[in-house]
Amino acid sequence: MSKSKPKILVLGAGYAGMMTAKRLSQQLKPEEAEIALVNKHNYHYLTTWLHEVAAGTEEPNKSRVMISDVLNTKRVQLHYDTVVEIKKDEQRVVLENGELSYDYLVVALGFETATFGIPGIKEHALKIENINSSRYIRDHIEYQFARYSSGVDRNEDSLNILVGGAGFTGIEFVGELAKRVPELCKEYNIDREKVRIINVEAAPTVLPGFSEDLVEYAKKSLEDRGVEFRIGTKIQECTEKGFIVGDDREEINAGTVVWTGGVQANSIVGESGFEIFKGKVNVNEDLRAPGYENIFVIGDCSWVMDKESDKPFAVNAQSAIQEADTCASNLTALLRKEPLQSFQFDYKGTVASLGGSDAMGTVLDDKKLYGMSAKAMKNVIDDRYLFLVGGPKLVLKKGKVRFF
Repeated sequence: MSKSKPKILVLGAGYAGMMTAKRLSQQLKPEEAEIALVNKHNYHYLTTWLHEVAAGTEEPNKSRVMISDVLNTKRVQLHYDTVVEIKKDEQRVVLENGELSYDYLVVALGFETATFGIPGIKEHALKIENINSSRYIRDHIEYQFARYSSGVDRNEDSLNILVGGAGFTGIEFVGELAKRVPELCKEYNIDREKVRIINVEAAPTVLPGFSEDLVEYAKKSLEDRGVEFRIGTKIQECTEKGFIVGDDREEINAGTVVWTGGVQANSIVGESGFEIFKGKVNVNEDLRAPGYENIFVIGDCSWVMDKESDKPFAVNAQSAIQEADTCASNLTALLRKEPLQSFQFDYKGTVASLGGSDAMGTVLDDKKLYGMSAKAMKNVIDDRYLFLVGGPKLVLKKGKVRFF
């Protein structure tokens, strides 16, 4: 990197990091700054599609986008390496294979699974965290069916799929399982009645944040397709065999146990000295870390407070993309010595897929959608992101809306 221009370093190529790098390359002239992006892999994956990979209803490569295909490599230097530590006061980042200095830093390192202190979750439960872990879940589920069908393991519990957590990821995952399990049963000649899909949630309802009628629609749709819910049931422990739940320590056994109960900031953030509150950094309104004028923390690594509700804005792909826009604009403003703007989340609605052609949610002015119309809107939302990051070419290559 040249010494004459400010160095902007973006850590992580998730939704927030990718869109920040994209916007910076569009907004800044080459002579204004040097932009670099660090990511563990040479690809960006669509986190909100991973539940489909895990269930086996979508191919892994469909959810993967090569970074060099969508970023202008003449404007953004790409470093495929793993971040080890952020040395804030020295303005450098230690990587597994070297280190990089910066003048401005964007921390968008994504999430890690939060276990909430439940014994055994870390050791025994599978997690939908990335392409490889999701592909492993898919293969593991099919392996259980193959073992049962071949007579190697005739324990019917081995066919059970146990999912902890009934938030967005958990519900979308069991929705895809409701589609995939009948296909596996047909392929391996197994009676569908022998396979249980069980979703366990400690809260009194599924899908917190959705209205009661939408929740009931989702629950009925999934139950009609064989999903069992254990709502208001606390997981006491996760073992090699399954969950131990409730005050009476009931055992629910399964051949596949998947935890989708929550996420927190990448542990490197806290280990690098950022103050963590409930798993993330509480950033200022302009998305900068408290006490640091040149460091932005966005996406799954941060909380941004909503002044009106005195609560943090939702942390999801929608907010990450919007934070990226604000972050890039504020970095541009800093370089040009212009005023910075406060982040304001523009809620455009939320749609949850329930597997197959079913979905439900709200759009724009809280208009409620159900069934195929909701699924169509979900596909449009997914394709809109593809367009933002890679233009029409990427939509045609990876998009979910079929034009022909």
